[in-house]
Parts: sequence; structure tokens; C-alpha cells
Amino acid sequence: MHIKIGSRKSKLALWQAEYVANKLVTLGHSFELVLMESEGDKILDTPLPLIGGKGVFTKCLDEAILNNSIDIAVHSCKDIPTELEEKLYIAAILKRENPTDALVTKNGLDFLSQKHATIATSSNRRKAQWLSKYPEHTIVDIRGNVPTRIQKLKDSDWDATILASAGLIRLELEHEISEELDWMLSAPAQGAVAVICNKENSVTKEIISQLNHDTTAKCVHLERDFLNELSGGCSAPVGGFATIENDTVYFKGVVLSTDGKEKIEINLEASSNTSDDLGRKAAQIALSKGALKLIETANNEKYS
Repeated sequence: MHIKIGSRKSKLALWQAEYVANKLVTLGHSFELVLMESEGDKILDTPLPLIGGKGVFTKCLDEAILNNSIDIAVHSCKDIPTELEEKLYIAAILKRENPTDALVTKNGLDFLSQKHATIATSSNRRKAQWLSKYPEHTIVDIRGNVPTRIQKLKDSDWDATILASAGLIRLELEHEISEELDWMLSAPAQGAVAVICNKENSVTKEIISQLNHDTTAKCVHLERDFLNELSGGCSAPVGGFATIENDTVYFKGVVLSTDGKEKIEINLEASSNTSDDLGRKAAQIALSKGALKLIETANNEKYS
């Protein structure tokens, strides 16, 4: 089958699309790439939370699936809204890369022992967790793709920026990582690539389903359930991460105020065969502890 693959134009998006394309070729299919620019790619002078958050990087590709301009869309799974258009379907979630966040510094790590430092990030989740640990530091907004952000850091007087380890690894920029932030809880679905198609296209669904990595998919769905139950978009100060070890599923969740002063942490575990609602359970516990107020406050905040 000849498959039209929709992708954004950034180097990382192209890497992901070509990664999926190569797997389809090994299954005997041909492909063509259809490149598009999302709203998030076009608007680079506004912090992400103020653009709208949900679907800011995916909507144009979703619309292309629905009008049959493309057969599938390849996304960073963390960018996909937890509630999809009725006819859209996540047909595969591929094996997850390193899920952590990484610190990319301008001149090493000495600034961590200093009272004052400036960290660049466009993510409320990263901002909140950083300020929770380093409350005296200053956070500034940064936009652009991975290479652009690294260059902006080098051209600035900032001390560091925070990026997903997976993106740096995929773009062969591991040498830019000064430290993996193991203490920072990643975004739900971070490090995973997902493929979306039209739910009604059974042939495409069947082909793409062969790319699914079951363990990653199970963990990612729990993380997305957590975010969905909290009514949080990709700009909410929410982290969620699930792992499976020896038939036990472990889930960690966090919801913070954007200044990092308030934090709700959840740790749950369940046997693999009774864990389908673990993400929702974690969210319900977080909500009982005041998570909704933290998320709504973050959604209503304006950057000065």
C-alpha cells in the first residue's frame, strides 16, 4: 500500500516521520511525506500556554486526515490532546525513547550552587518543578525547535534550558546534555511517537497497528488517562509517568502551581491485569487534594 504520511517540518518531526516510514517500508509498503506547519510552528513570539495548549501542534494534521489529504499523521505523543476528534484514532504508539528531561547549559553546572540563575523553558510543567527545587531562580520563555532553542541559549545570557532527552537523542545532540533531570517528572507520553489515522479506514488501521509497542502503549495510555481526568492540556503543570516491572505497574503523578510553591504528588501501583484505571485513580486522588484549582489557576495566568 502507498501511504501518505503527514508531518510537521521541524528536524525532530521529520526524524519521527521518517522513522515510521522506514518501518512501513520493511513491511512492504511505499510512502510519501506531506509536510505542514502547525499553529504552534507559526506563532513563535507567544508563550505556549497563551496560544491555547491543546492541539496547537497537531490540529492541522488531524484536519488533513479527516479531509483525506493524508493517510496518517506522526506526532510526539505528548503533543496529542487527550480527547481526539471522533473519527481520529491512535493506531500505534512506538517504543519509547528516554523519557526524561535534560538540562542543556551554556557554561556547565556551576550555576546550580548559586542563588540566582536564569533558566529558559516554554513548559509550565518544567517551570513549576524547577522553581519547586530552585525557588530563587528566574524562568524565561523560549520558543522554537530543538536546534533553535540550543542556539538561543548560546546567544543569550541565560544559564540553561530544559529539553526532552528523547528529542536530543534522536537528533544526535546527546553531547549537549549537561545533566539528565531524573528528579523532574516528565510530561504524560513524553518520549513516545504516535501514529494517528482515520478510525473508519480499517486497512490503514491494520497496517499501522503492526508498529505498536504494547508495553509503551499501555504506559502511555495510563499517563494520558491521568491528564485527561485532570482536564489538563499540554500546557498544564502536570507530570505523569508509568512503568511496568515484573507484571506490576507503577504510576507517578504530580500537579503543581506554576511558581512551584504548591505540589501534589501521587504514587500508585497495581498488578498488570488490574491496572487499566490506574491513571484515572491517580487523577482522582490528586483532584481530592486540590489539583483542579492549581490547573485552573495556571490556565488563567498571563505572562507579564
